[in-house]
Amino acid sequence: MKFTFTEKKMEASENLRAYAEKKAGKIDRLFRNESEAFVTFSTERGRFLVELTIKNNGTYFRAHELTSDMYASVDSAVATIERQIRKNKTRLAKKLREGAEREVEALPVASEDDAEPEQFEIVRRKQFAIKPMSVEEAILQMNLLEHEFFVFRDSENDEAFSVVYVRKQGGYGLISDEAE
Repeated sequence: MKFTFTEKKMEASENLRAYAEKKAGKIDRLFRNESEAFVTFSTERGRFLVELTIKNNGTYFRAHELTSDMYASVDSAVATIERQIRKNKTRLAKKLREGAEREVEALPVASEDDAEPEQFEIVRRKQFAIKPMSVEEAILQMNLLEHEFFVFRDSENDEAFSVVYVRKQGGYGLISDEAE
């Protein structure tokens, strides 16, 4: 597993980095392909925050944990990702078997904008490949990323440009372009 560490408002010790590598490295056994781990250490109001993102075969698993001990935050984030993987492994495996040629690609979402509405200032741009997938796969990927919406091409609807989102009243919504 390849690790990338980021530190915000703090300096992480070599022991903490080694501990995070050891704990997160155990997740790698759950995957067939080489994975990438992005670990961010930061402090918030005297508490320690660990954000752990694992990328494997185009699928992202993300967890963030805030505790009073950095090592406990690492343990908790790793446990959360292991639960996500185990919970969704059967569903992912089934979808990947049905369409082995398709890759699940995650959608990075731009951070919220603090600019005034009149200015329409774009503060961040991201580009990504929009891969064909089913609505169920898109909802699964959105939930794994803990995002409120996810953009994809609907493989069950002539690869129509589509967006799934979490509704405030509960459940999910789907927006698709019109068929021509």
